[in-house]
Amino acid sequence: MRRHAETYKKQIYKVLDPEKTKVYYNSEWLAPMTFAEVVSLSAKVTVARMLERDDFTKRYQGGLPISIHEFFYPLMQGMDSVALKTDVELGGTDQKFNLLMGRTLQKEYGSEPQIAITMPLIEGLDGLQKMSKSLGNYIGIDEEPNEIYGKSMSVPDELTLKYFSLATDMAGEEVTRLEKGLRDGSIHPRDAKMSLSHTLVRMYHGREAADAAQQHFVTVFQRKALPETIEDYVVPGGELEDGKITLIKLLTLLGFAASNGEARRSIQQGAVKWNGEKCSDIYGEIVPRDGDVVQLGRRKFARLKLF
Repeated sequence: MRRHAETYKKQIYKVLDPEKTKVYYNSEWLAPMTFAEVVSLSAKVTVARMLERDDFTKRYQGGLPISIHEFFYPLMQGMDSVALKTDVELGGTDQKFNLLMGRTLQKEYGSEPQIAITMPLIEGLDGLQKMSKSLGNYIGIDEEPNEIYGKSMSVPDELTLKYFSLATDMAGEEVTRLEKGLRDGSIHPRDAKMSLSHTLVRMYHGREAADAAQQHFVTVFQRKALPETIEDYVVPGGELEDGKITLIKLLTLLGFAASNGEARRSIQQGAVKWNGEKCSDIYGEIVPRDGDVVQLGRRKFARLKLF
């Protein structure tokens, strides 16, 4: 759990100054609570109040089960506000109920209630559901520059301005100018998207990396050429059988797929190329040679080397 938390710290420090940031673990105040204290906490909020939460309301009205322990999540988050004596808490609009629970419990425990600030949620690359790693429709701020740039270029046109407003450091008047240009046709949606992609890479990797990622995109996607730099991958001789290897196995070895199932789906979707030729046989075997180029989608390339 601690190791997992460190990955969040690494990401948040791309936005916050670590010298001005203090990280707490709520086990510091939740773990020592006795059962009597937990009962006392739960007595401060009614079931009717809990059912005001949108998710609980829909499930209750739909006759779907709600476990008692689920009621404790907003109570636990509210206790964070009590323990830290927070004066301002920031969260997405989907966290409004939990933020307000913090205010409720602070008053119950004799503290000044915090100010709750909510931010709009942003749709993911599918343009439908909120951005989520579990849904695979996200852009990770710790991803490689080419990956961030390429993903950003796939943002639906109608969401470009929203991404600029909510996810970049572009000034409000610049967003307004961009909106006007898109509306009157003086700015092409592709150019706006390229500006968005460059901005996001620049924010998390610097201007030089952003320039390189943009050049990579132009070379690979617009000119349909191979990128100038392709990472070499040495194919271990022990992975070959009679000099051959299945494409599925190779994709997992390269790290292009997390599992055989994911590799199989990539092949079925026509996302895999071998020396520029599309591969469609999920059972196919290949004979790798020095210099062969494997490509997955538009952003992943590897040049094979043999022992």
